[in-house]
Amino acid sequence: MSGYCDSAPGHPVHGPYHDHEYGFPVTDEAVLFERLCLEVFQAGLSWLIVLKKRPALFRAFDGFEVDKVAAYGPVEIERLMADAGIIRNRRKIEACIENARRWQGMRRDHGSFTAWLTAHHPRDKAAWVKLFKAHFRFMGGEVVGEFLMSIGVLPGAHRDDCPVSRKIITMAPPWTKA
Repeated sequence: MSGYCDSAPGHPVHGPYHDHEYGFPVTDEAVLFERLCLEVFQAGLSWLIVLKKRPALFRAFDGFEVDKVAAYGPVEIERLMADAGIIRNRRKIEACIENARRWQGMRRDHGSFTAWLTAHHPRDKAAWVKLFKAHFRFMGGEVVGEFLMSIGVLPGAHRDDCPVSRKIITMAPPWTKA
């Protein structure tokens, strides 16, 4: 991700995400679910588009509250498809809704999504991709890899000499314990 560390700092959209979110360990369910959905929406698009549409996606998906999104049906799908402020891709929208339902199952089986992640840690990227493909929809190597880097599970979000990297290391993200 060295290119991101070179280009993001100071950028009005990328900068705040790079400096305060990307690679930081996360356990908050709504934040985790938002990140997973954002990576689904990013597939085939630029990250800049996703970050610019993030506020509208947050509103449209009820703050990415898992239980609310899991309850969405045809009416909500049509509402989302009509929302010009978001990325209107039916397959991605339906994947986020189905992933919320599967997330609920992980809660029942493991207590939380974070506990599910912890139960499977450590793994290399290929093993994570295989696991996510078995449990979620719209999961490919880029989606899974970026999601796990963004929440501190996999290394590589920042260059070693990036000041943000040094801050993240002090928080002992999961990848430092692998």
